[in-house]
Amino acid sequence: MRFSSLAQLRQLCEEEGAPIARIMMAEQARESGLSPEEIESRMASYYKVMKEAVRKGIYDNPRSRSGLTGGDAKRVHDYKAARDPSLGGEAATAMAYALAVSEVNAAMGRIIATPTAGSCGIIPGVFVSSQERFGWDDGVLVRGLFAAGAIGYVIANNSFVSGAEGGCQAEVGSAIGMAAGALVEMRGGTPEQAMHAVGLALKNSLGLICDPVAGLVEIPCIVRNGFGAVTALAAADMALAGVRSAIPSDEVIGVMLEVGSAMPEKHRETAKGGLAQTPTGRKIMKELYGKGDPS
Repeated sequence: MRFSSLAQLRQLCEEEGAPIARIMMAEQARESGLSPEEIESRMASYYKVMKEAVRKGIYDNPRSRSGLTGGDAKRVHDYKAARDPSLGGEAATAMAYALAVSEVNAAMGRIIATPTAGSCGIIPGVFVSSQERFGWDDGVLVRGLFAAGAIGYVIANNSFVSGAEGGCQAEVGSAIGMAAGALVEMRGGTPEQAMHAVGLALKNSLGLICDPVAGLVEIPCIVRNGFGAVTALAAADMALAGVRSAIPSDEVIGVMLEVGSAMPEKHRETAKGGLAQTPTGRKIMKELYGKGDPS
C-alpha cells in the first residue's frame, strides 16, 4: 500500500482529489493484480452476506449453540416498532441490526468478519440501517466497505484488531472507527472529517477489555456490538458537525497499542478475568463445561 497511516491516506486523497474508497480500490487492484471491477464485485458479494445476516438475525431469531444468547435483536427491533426509543428510530435500528449479525455469528451462521467475528455486527448494523434510511443503492455501501477497509488496514498494521492481543478495544473499537469513518465518507464528508471520526470513535473505546463469559463470543460481545453501532453513528455525526479529534487519529491508534500491550493477560480473551470471572460468569462456565474453566 502507498499509505501506512491515516495522515498518509488523507494526503493521498487530497493529492489525487479522490475519496478514501477510490484510493483503497486502486491499491487493492494494484496489489492483487485483479481489475477494479473484479475487486468491487467481490466486495459486493461480501455486502450481500452482511445484509442476509441482518435479515436472519431479525426474522429467523437464531439461538446460539450454548443456549446463552439469541432473540435480543428481535426484541430491540420489535420495541422500536411499538415504542418511541430514547435513541430515536434510526439509531435503534442500527443497534438491532448489529445485535442481529452478532447473534447469527453466535449461532454459527454465515457472517463477514469486519474486522473480526467478535465485532462482526457493527459495520453491517451501521451500513444496512443507513442504506434503508438514506435510500442508497448497494454501490454506495460497497464503496463504503473499501473506505472501512482502508481504515482497518492502518489500525491493524499499527496496533491491534484482535482481542487476544489488545482487548476488546482492538476488536469492537476498531470496528467502530472503521464504521464511523466510512459513514462520514458515504454521507459526503471529507477525508479529513472521516479521519476525525476515527479518532473520536477510538478514544471512546480505549481500555475496553476482552472478557468473554465461558470463552464464547456471546456475553458480553453481542451487546457490545449493539452499543458499538450507536457509538459509530455518534462519532460520524460529531465529525460531520465539525468536531475534531484533538489528538490526531494516528496517535490515538498508537495509544491503543500502548494500552493493549499493558493490559493484563487475563483481560485479553482468556475468560480468566472481568465479567467471565464474576460469580455468575463462573456459574455459567461450570454449567457448560462442568468446571470453572473452559480450557
